Amino acid sequence: MALLELNNVSKVFRIGSVLSRVKLTAVDEVSLSISEDEPTILSVVGESGCGKSTICKMILRMEKPTTGDIKLNGVSYSDMKRDSLSFFNSVQPIFQNPFEAFSARKPVDSYLFNTALRLKIAKNRAEATDKVDEALHSVGMSLSVVKGKYSSQFSGGELARVSIARALITRPKLIIADEPVAMIDASMKMNIVNLFKEIKDKYKVSFIYVTHDLSTAYYVSDYIATFYRGSMIEYGTSKEIMDETAHPYTKLLMDSVPRVGDKWEDDIAMSDIEEKEYAISFCKFAPRCPYATEECTKEKPGITDLGGGRKVMCFNPLNRGE
Repeated sequence: MALLELNNVSKVFRIGSVLSRVKLTAVDEVSLSISEDEPTILSVVGESGCGKSTICKMILRMEKPTTGDIKLNGVSYSDMKRDSLSFFNSVQPIFQNPFEAFSARKPVDSYLFNTALRLKIAKNRAEATDKVDEALHSVGMSLSVVKGKYSSQFSGGELARVSIARALITRPKLIIADEPVAMIDASMKMNIVNLFKEIKDKYKVSFIYVTHDLSTAYYVSDYIATFYRGSMIEYGTSKEIMDETAHPYTKLLMDSVPRVGDKWEDDIAMSDIEEKEYAISFCKFAPRCPYATEECTKEKPGITDLGGGRKVMCFNPLNRGE
């Protein structure tokens, strides 16, 4: 059984004024799954505006899909109660900016205690103390060090660890990490992604790791999914994606980020996001693709199965070995 399953999921937004609204398909018929049998780190990569964060919000039930279905352990989100404890205990988030995740007016440990008590992981404060301390120890910290302190008393890397500890309190099956190292000093990034690998192996937790940093994605991931303008255009193991890139856009990203810790800017070989690109009925990357043919400008490519679970949305995939 799949731990998480997205079946033809789309999300459409209406932007602009009442009289001139434009339909924007932020996520376009995306299907992917994470197996329950083996903990996995799936990295979702792509430039800003490609649909990465919208995917995260739908998985976290912060947004509802316009069409399609999402299942957790075989149960459709549409059949779950809004306040389902089983959902919140199974799926936990880690957000981008650790300094915004904690109010400057509340002690950081209060968030961990609230999580343990609100989600009924602990029956009382004493029990919650044990759960919170255990979670902090799992990320190399302790309650004695964190207790009573405010966010301003920690570094970005330390707050990131506290965020991870908070997510681990429920012993989740899946953690959604949306750009978790984007606001952290480069010297600390590898420490955090190494922690993801340790948690996956020790606690059997799967991750969806959303990132701009393709080199950390390659290092930490079992699988990589590349997104462009709302579509998942390539999917495969991290080694396959990096060693035998199949989509021209993924190749562009790889060429833009040659070293660990580098982060490509949104305008590297790309123009600003344009509404008209989302409305294109043929291949959305065709206007920028050096390999585009006439076929690419006439219709939308389907998903090509390259074998072994490897997929690409392209009429003329690279490295096909033909």
